[in-house]
Amino acid sequence: MSIIDEIKENLQRGKAPVVKELVEKALAENIPAEQILDNGLLAGMNVIGEKFKNNEVFVPEVLVAARAMNFGVNVLKPYLVSQGVEAKGTAVIGTVKGDLHDIGKNIVKMMLEGKGIAVIDLGTDVAAEAFVEAAKENNANIICCSALLTTTMGEMKRVVELVKANGLEGKVKVMVGGAPITQQFCESIGADCYTTDAASAADAAIKFCSEI
Repeated sequence: MSIIDEIKENLQRGKAPVVKELVEKALAENIPAEQILDNGLLAGMNVIGEKFKNNEVFVPEVLVAARAMNFGVNVLKPYLVSQGVEAKGTAVIGTVKGDLHDIGKNIVKMMLEGKGIAVIDLGTDVAAEAFVEAAKENNANIICCSALLTTTMGEMKRVVELVKANGLEGKVKVMVGGAPITQQFCESIGADCYTTDAASAADAAIKFCSEI
C-alpha cells in the first residue's frame, strides 16, 4: 500500500496521530502537498461522506475522521500556501437567528472542508445581515443556512432577500437545510438549493463553486 493510500485508510479509521505522522513522512519523501491533500485526506473524507449518506457510518465516525483530516491539513497548510494551492471555493455557514442548534451545521462544515472548500463558520443565532456581510467580506460563493426550529425558518427568506438587495444574486448561492426544511420551502423562499443530508450538501456546494 502506498503512503497516500495509508493516509486515506487511517483517516477513515479516525487515527489522527497516525495521519499526522504519515503526512509528515509523505512530505519528507517529497510527495507534493496538493497530492497528499487531494488523493489522501480529501479522498478519505469523500469515502466517509458517501458512507454517511448511505447510513453505513454515523455522526461519531464522521467526527473522528474530520479530526484526523484536520491533523493532516494542519501539517500541510504551510506547504499548500507556499505552493499557491487555493481552496476550491468559499462558503459562509451558520444556524439562523433565534436557533442555537449546531450539530447539523457542524457536520455540513466538515463535509464542505472535506471537499476542499474554505468555510467561514458564523456559529449559531446568526442574523441574516451577518450572513450577507460575511459573504461580501470573504468573497464567498455560497451561504449555507441551517435551522432546526420551524419558528426560525423565516430568517432564511430574509437571507435570500438580502442577497438580492445587495446585488449578489447569481454570484452567491444560498443553500438551506435542517430537519424542518423541505424542497418545497426552499423553492418558496427562492433559495438555490436544499439537500436532505450533509454529504449531498457538500456535493452540491462543490458543483456551485465550479460553476460560479
